[in-house]
Amino acid sequence: MNPLFPNFESELIEVNGVKIMARKGGSGRPLLLLHGHPQTHAIWHRVAQQLAKSHTVVMTDLRGYGDSSKPQGSHDHLNYSKRVMALDQIEVMRHFGFAEFDVLAHDRGARVAHRLALDHPKAVKRLVLLDIAPTLAMYEKTSNQFARSYWHWFFLIQPAPLPERLIEADPAAYVRDVLGRRSAGLAPFDPRALAEYVRCLEVPGTAHGLCEDYRASATIDLVHDQLEIDKKNFLQQPLLVLWGEQGVVNQCFEPLKEWSKLAVNVKGQALPCGHYIPEEAPELLLNQVQSFLE
Repeated sequence: MNPLFPNFESELIEVNGVKIMARKGGSGRPLLLLHGHPQTHAIWHRVAQQLAKSHTVVMTDLRGYGDSSKPQGSHDHLNYSKRVMALDQIEVMRHFGFAEFDVLAHDRGARVAHRLALDHPKAVKRLVLLDIAPTLAMYEKTSNQFARSYWHWFFLIQPAPLPERLIEADPAAYVRDVLGRRSAGLAPFDPRALAEYVRCLEVPGTAHGLCEDYRASATIDLVHDQLEIDKKNFLQQPLLVLWGEQGVVNQCFEPLKEWSKLAVNVKGQALPCGHYIPEEAPELLLNQVQSFLE
């Protein structure tokens, strides 16, 4: 039994040419949880049990992260595009028998969720995105402050194997530096979850997987996102966006304004925390999410 998720069952599921690590628990309407960088599904350990009282909760490790497959990136980074990563998740949910479901997603997982809702609008019923502005808007409006604060966005997209080699030299230091340099430092993180993030980054191929995730976001994902804008294909699902008022996204962008350009039914607000909302402000997050989903 996993101490972070005592009532959840784990499974390694073959989908879309890869194996995706998933945990499932609870009962009720299905809810998919997607994590961010450089983390795993362990980010949900402070909210999963409560959500499972009213939902069948499915948590996964994204392709390239955690205990999921870490395929070699293609020359155009297409196999780490959010379109492909979203297809992984739709097939996981089909594996469990869910044709329709809600999504709660943070950081990189929220970018996958955005694409998931666009490409599979009949499957995704409601959507909660945590502490991101749209990828295209963030790149187009990059400022000096943003580049300095989100330095990893520009480090990770450098051609292989430079960033991979530097991360692999000391994975634990990379995790501590990325998480610890945010507004709340390392204080919000349960030592067991922190150890899990380090363990997974030490798995061969993980550094490459997360780099490919970012390389795709700076290339093929921008192409896909611009095509949706050109076609005026916007999110139709009810969308809740939440962000940390002490975080970089709040300081450098206007999340609600940016998402209002891409969704027809959106609401949201800042929460009194930093970037890692599920671990910094779990009760506030639960209040918002449960109200929205119910």
